[in-house]
Amino acid sequence: MLRGAKATLDRATGALRSRISKQARRELALKDAEISALRRELARLGGEKDLTIPATGGVPVFFVVGNQKSGTTWLMRMLDAHTEVLCKGEGRFFGGSWRQKSLKQRDTMRPASSLYNAILNAEYLRIWVERSVWSRNEGADEHLDNLTRMAIDYFLKGELLKSGKRVVGDKSPLLTPETMQEISAIYPEAKVIHIIRDGRDVSVSAAHHARNFNRARKQSGSNKTEGSIFPEGQLEKLATEWAFRVGKTVEDGPELLGENYTEVRYEDLLQKPEAEIRRLLAFLEVDADEESVTRCIDAASFVRLSKGRKRGEEDPSSFFRKGVAGDWKHVFTQREREIFDREAGELLTRLGY
Repeated sequence: MLRGAKATLDRATGALRSRISKQARRELALKDAEISALRRELARLGGEKDLTIPATGGVPVFFVVGNQKSGTTWLMRMLDAHTEVLCKGEGRFFGGSWRQKSLKQRDTMRPASSLYNAILNAEYLRIWVERSVWSRNEGADEHLDNLTRMAIDYFLKGELLKSGKRVVGDKSPLLTPETMQEISAIYPEAKVIHIIRDGRDVSVSAAHHARNFNRARKQSGSNKTEGSIFPEGQLEKLATEWAFRVGKTVEDGPELLGENYTEVRYEDLLQKPEAEIRRLLAFLEVDADEESVTRCIDAASFVRLSKGRKRGEEDPSSFFRKGVAGDWKHVFTQREREIFDREAGELLTRLGY
């Protein structure tokens, strides 16, 4: 019975793919999301423990994750340059407990919360699920997880169809330490690339980014400690967040996703970009020939991203400030080295930094 139902779903998918109008693309994305959810439910009812069902009705989906300022944007640009890969960001799909402190944030290009948070905390949606004749006898959270999956499928597949590419991925920052758990629950078949960078360089880059943001909002930086780029208490916060989010991800990723999880070091992408990009393209199961690798690397070269500067030439106001590894050694005071070691030294050692 289950086999027949799955065959029917496959035939329905094939029929839908023959429609190519703009409106049909959106309809197809929604139908594929529904089909994915139905396949998962059929597998669950049939007692199948391995729910490695193709994402978005058969389209390979992946997520690039990483702590802020770890090179996620750089890696996203490289992957998106591939002829088979659409990679955009950041969708902020995951992070069930994350939201902006205020809906009135000036950065209107970024969502006020994660999509998952928006769905989990949609009061009337939850009440409907809890009371509806179609769902009230089952757990509301499971239904909300499935609705989150369908929504993500809808957005990813709609953009992929317009691009003419084959594989789709989102740059998903580690908004919370539970990101791997959420991806595993909502997208058990998705692939994840976790980019890791020395937390001390992450902190330096994040401090510059925050100063630029505050300067744009005309806020004072008078609480900055003399001889330091970090306002009082900022480094402790950055070090703690890096240790918790990255530490949890390197533990949960292999355990929950197995072979669908891989890591790449920012520093290795700098030192041996050809080898690392070739490995990542193979991981995504797309062409990893010399031409494809070169295209990806050239499209996201520092000269191109910084609009003419060479790697190491600093522009403190740019998102792509300097593009080097080990800059923290020229920035940290002795006290700041001790602070970071206290808050995150264990993870630095475990990761080989």
